[in-house]
Amino acid sequence: MWQLLPPAALLLLGKSESLADPSKAVVLLDPPWNRVLKNDHVALKCQGDYRVEDNSTKWWHNGTRISSQTSSYIIADAKVEDSGEYECQTGLSALSDPVKLEVHIDWLLLQATKWVVNVGEPIQLKCHSWKKTPVVKVQYFQNGRGKKYFHQNSDFYIPEAKLEHSGSYFCRGIIGTKNESSESVQIIVQGPGTSQTVSSFFPPWHQITFCLVMGLVFVVDTWLYFSVQRHLQNSEEWRNGKVTWSKGP
Repeated sequence: MWQLLPPAALLLLGKSESLADPSKAVVLLDPPWNRVLKNDHVALKCQGDYRVEDNSTKWWHNGTRISSQTSSYIIADAKVEDSGEYECQTGLSALSDPVKLEVHIDWLLLQATKWVVNVGEPIQLKCHSWKKTPVVKVQYFQNGRGKKYFHQNSDFYIPEAKLEHSGSYFCRGIIGTKNESSESVQIIVQGPGTSQTVSSFFPPWHQITFCLVMGLVFVVDTWLYFSVQRHLQNSEEWRNGKVTWSKGP
């Protein structure tokens, strides 16, 4: 198959493979919640390969480089302006995908490890209070209906997600003498094969671009090949005196 490809196409293929070599760094949240309250403590950890002589890490917040060069970026006292997208990069890794952090101001906040889950995966919800203020008589709601009640604040855990677990969730509890509720958030449960079906019909844009470029290069190389062959044939006929003349009309 490789011998059928024109030289320019092989060169382009080699370059595309070399560009795909570096592995991406990964940003992890600790604790693993991407929605937090003001004054919370958050640690963002960068996982990636380092050079032997250089273990520094580059961090970005909303596209702007930040000064930290350690593998963990610590937010000791979260503020609303700390919200946004975080990216990192190590010496031997490509830039990570962005991880979004949301800092809210409220008494209660519903947290989840994932907002989009596949059927069969676990769902973990936490009714988080500001400055870890004690909360009692905690209820979790789905689409306005009570799903779970705890006298003392506890996480709501669904071992295996089903399609009917999709919906709008919030929690409610008693803080002191006040009945407080969190904002509602959406949790989506995907059926089996959902993501594969979409990707099979719609390949990633870089694959489409690569195929178009390969096709164009193949057409140009083929045209050049036949053009050169025709030119060489004409030159050979001229040298051998085989040029023929036709009468005019």
